[in-house]
Amino acid sequence: MFKQLANDEIETVTVILNGQEIQVPKGTTVAAIALSQGLRSTRTTPISNTKRAPFCMMGVCYDCLMVIDGKANQRACVTYVEQGMQVECQQGTGPSLGDAQ
Repeated sequence: MFKQLANDEIETVTVILNGQEIQVPKGTTVAAIALSQGLRSTRTTPISNTKRAPFCMMGVCYDCLMVIDGKANQRACVTYVEQGMQVECQQGTGPSLGDAQ
């Protein structure tokens, strides 16, 4: 769906996406890397378990919510990747703060 153009001059960072370590361009949003890695959904809704994915890409629709560094309900489209960041698709309301490690 989305592909990053090859450019050897762009600095990259290592991010863990759903347990898989990947190299991504620094300055990219979490939603953009999720889409570029082929994820068809980034969360499920709490009541009907319907799959959702980034839609507006500007923080308005909240369809891009993901678990970022153990914190649920983070808007992936307005969060920029950082070295060592751990990102997971969110199931329902996601883990509670007490479940985060």
